[in-house]
Amino acid sequence: MTRSILTVPVQKIDGQSSTPFQDLLAVEEPLEIRLGDKSVSITMRTPGHDTELAAGFFFTEGILHGAQELEGIDAAKNSVAVKLKPEVEIDLDRLERHFYTTSSCGVCGKASIEALRVQGCPVIAANWPVVNSSVIHDLPEILRRDQSIFDRTGGLHAAALFDGAGNLLMVREDVGRHNAVDKVIGAQMLAGRTPLHDKLLLVSGRASFELVQKALMAGLPILAAVGAPSSLAAETAHRFNLTLLGFVRDGRFNIYSGASRIR
Repeated sequence: MTRSILTVPVQKIDGQSSTPFQDLLAVEEPLEIRLGDKSVSITMRTPGHDTELAAGFFFTEGILHGAQELEGIDAAKNSVAVKLKPEVEIDLDRLERHFYTTSSCGVCGKASIEALRVQGCPVIAANWPVVNSSVIHDLPEILRRDQSIFDRTGGLHAAALFDGAGNLLMVREDVGRHNAVDKVIGAQMLAGRTPLHDKLLLVSGRASFELVQKALMAGLPILAAVGAPSSLAAETAHRFNLTLLGFVRDGRFNIYSGASRIR
């Protein structure tokens, strides 16, 4: 049985007093992601929705282009093996080079943006969809109501998918913000719903270059974050016509790119 929450004994200190207390922590365990028999990546994640995580990981990295290329996904404890159909060709040498450079920050700045272009990252169609600012203001509270594990542990990131009217479609939680995003996108890809041209994504933390990349690969036109974007995230959003919103909380937000989609 998958555990996402662990109970641990702690000492609760309040001023000069000390009280025994049973605290709840979000579980963090390694997940090995394999392509067939080849180990590709190990990520620290919260157990649960591991097949979605693996599918989303390969999809947002441009290795897998849709559910039609999948032969199957086999999940075991802390391991997921993705099997592609025999006719799908993968350049394993390129795969190894790609993950070495990204994991070691060997690609940075403008080179990262150019790498996305070469990888086939799409430029999002302009001026659509258009979303009311009142919808954006409501997103954090809607997400917060659905963060079941965060409510009990206070220790998880979340990614939430909405339609243009602000209706919540799904939420995934994880100790890693990129894993939460991969789980959402992976679930949509496996259901045959990608690209997500008419949807928007809200993340509970900051918006990094990596999250912008994942949103772009999924065809998402709007990425909103409760926290701040990085400079490279904003620059990449401009380059690929993504609407990037930051500090979405307390009835306010900043538009860093793609203001034409917000009215």
